[in-house]
Amino acid sequence: MALTAKQERFVQEYLLDLNATQAAIRAGYSPRTANRIAAENLSKPVIQTAIQEAKNKRAERTDITADMVLQRWWDIATADPNEIVHIRRVCCRHCFGIGHQYQWRDEEEYQQAVQSAINFARESEKEPVIPSNAGGYGYDRLLRPHPKCPYCQGEGIAEFHVEDTRDLSSKAKLLYTGVKQTNAGIEIKMQDQEKALENVARHLGMFVDKSEIKTDQNINVIFGIPRPARE
Repeated sequence: MALTAKQERFVQEYLLDLNATQAAIRAGYSPRTANRIAAENLSKPVIQTAIQEAKNKRAERTDITADMVLQRWWDIATADPNEIVHIRRVCCRHCFGIGHQYQWRDEEEYQQAVQSAINFARESEKEPVIPSNAGGYGYDRLLRPHPKCPYCQGEGIAEFHVEDTRDLSSKAKLLYTGVKQTNAGIEIKMQDQEKALENVARHLGMFVDKSEIKTDQNINVIFGIPRPARE
């Protein structure tokens, strides 16, 4: 049985975004009845066959399989955003200083602080207040806070950190879409993971949109669970 011109157009439009109602409208059906027509069209074996054949031909042309598309959406949905951007707690200057006193990065940093104190005192005509180096050297800000530090109480310092995107895992690279410079700073842009998971569920047939299917008994199907309409 051959498809009508509208049905052929419906199949073409449906393959664009898998939205049956919108496909019906774009194919020329009335927006008022598009929801019902879409459900009827999808239930017809001849249209189901046409859709599947069109998908198969497209896959052959592009060498893209449904498994490849599904895997990509799944990788995006399950990627860890912390690989891209995260808040980390770094240690304060007292965490690992000797006796939890102020710790310097190295001798050079300490001598620069001493010289700054001398210069400040000279300009203000006061006696210089020379900083102490009793806390020692070797400060590494990337260490985890000392749990018993009396200065930060083990909480350290909160630091916003963006990873080098060249070193991201393959899944995180799919999640990451770029950066945007704003007045407030850098905005990290990522894929919508909830949308990606929804696409996975949709392609696996796990649920049908309430707006897409309405049976003669007026029962909506969501996540495969029938729910009677309100009386």
